[in-house]
Amino acid sequence: MATALYQSNIQSLPLIARGKVRDIYAVGEKHFLIVATDRITAFDVVLADPIPAKGQVLTQMTNFWLQKLAHIVPNHYSDRQPEEVLSDEELVQVAGRAVIVKRLQPIKIEAVARGYITGSGWKDYRTCGEICGVKLARGLQLAEKLVEPIFTPAVKAEAGDHDINVDFQYVVDKVGQELAEEIRRVTLTLYQTASEYAESRGVVIADTKFEFGLDEAGRLHLMDEVLTPDSSRFWPINRIQKGVNPPSYDKQFVSDWLEEQGWDKTAPVPSLPQEVIEKTTVKYHEALEILTGQSR
Repeated sequence: MATALYQSNIQSLPLIARGKVRDIYAVGEKHFLIVATDRITAFDVVLADPIPAKGQVLTQMTNFWLQKLAHIVPNHYSDRQPEEVLSDEELVQVAGRAVIVKRLQPIKIEAVARGYITGSGWKDYRTCGEICGVKLARGLQLAEKLVEPIFTPAVKAEAGDHDINVDFQYVVDKVGQELAEEIRRVTLTLYQTASEYAESRGVVIADTKFEFGLDEAGRLHLMDEVLTPDSSRFWPINRIQKGVNPPSYDKQFVSDWLEEQGWDKTAPVPSLPQEVIEKTTVKYHEALEILTGQSR
């Protein structure tokens, strides 16, 4: 298996932040270098065991979706290349996993779209019959398709903390009515467009989360990762059965294994067996190949 990159080490650029998966460096005043590492999270906790080549898959998939969805909303894409700012040694370290993007003002809301009921949405629905303030019909089952996709935002957590589902009014209070409505509209349009394409490839996008930022003119931009196995649930279209979680092309495999260990969802995290690491790598590559037609 390929050697995993748990943490990047770029000396030629100022380090801005290390997120759960991505390391961010400043490139002048108008751009960032984003490095997708092989770190993986489960239940919003960063695991000690990386998934080899995961960062390259995330980068390749995000670039694919940014191009496919560019007609809907501007995004963070920049035509600048890492070769312009990194040494040869640094380029080898981050090959296939680094991009230079526009520097945007991030909107600290997870813009989640759901077309099926699962995950934290299923837990909320069983408790109160709604998800993020969206009232749903009674009697829905796990993995059931919703009548129409819904916008269910969450508050983005710092590393080690769990994201918290919030309602639409929370978004309005944070960013204002007009921008909140634009985020909701764009989120659902992106999800619907991506879902129609994915279904043509035999995949259902059960849910996904987008992140947005504003440029200097205040225009909304799509940023960070887009429709990857880290930010989405991808299900084989012919394996969906109401009442059970379908198999998936994403990190749900890791989450399921951790649940079986009785882990309390706080650090430290149980070490992943080599078999789980290898199978997760395979699932990420399957998602890439099935949805984009590309291989790493």
